[in-house]
Amino acid sequence: MNITGFKKDNSIAQFQELMRRTYSVPDDRYYSLWDLLINQERFAMRSLKGIRKGDCKKLKNNLAIAFSWMMTIGNRLHIDVEKETWRRFPFACSYCKSAPCRCKKEKKKKGRKSSMISRKKPETLSDFQEMFGIIYPPERRTLEEAGIHLAEEIGELSEAILCYCGEHKKRQFKKIEIEIADYVSCVFGVTNSARVDMATELSKIFHHGCQVCHKVPCGCNFSFVGKYKS
Repeated sequence: MNITGFKKDNSIAQFQELMRRTYSVPDDRYYSLWDLLINQERFAMRSLKGIRKGDCKKLKNNLAIAFSWMMTIGNRLHIDVEKETWRRFPFACSYCKSAPCRCKKEKKKKGRKSSMISRKKPETLSDFQEMFGIIYPPERRTLEEAGIHLAEEIGELSEAILCYCGEHKKRQFKKIEIEIADYVSCVFGVTNSARVDMATELSKIFHHGCQVCHKVPCGCNFSFVGKYKS
């Protein structure tokens, strides 16, 4: 894929490829895995601040940037984010296997077979956002609750990476794949609750390469990124 900018009808895989083409060279030279994780958390927390202050612009801009940093984590670890998201959420809740989710209504019994209906995998990033809106209807929770859930998943992703880097076991790496998929679901949970079209926001910010310098690969240095305000 020769991608230099994100379009509204592009897929999650195409966005991840754009992030690879744009940031892999500077990321490999300047950033450790922990640096990538910290920057993802940094902008995600700014998006949550947008929720607290009722600032939708701050929310959607920083959430889009945090999402891009999460893609760079996927690229560093050679994880196909779209593939793992679909594996975890095949048009159904990852726990009760239903769409809409029925976790709060009934607990899944051990040995009970799933009643999940087979559906076609979403093609675009927008399709994935729509899918998560069906699995987890936004009217069932407040925007604040969606934000708290995202914060929980950020912590669980960090914990999974910490454990893997300590022992490098296969099951620990699998946990990272699961947590990345959960992170994606919660990002769309926030955007659906805030009525934000993530594909539109990404197409505005990443219309050509880096969101700041608009180069492929990115030409921003470590110091500049560390001081970047959003």
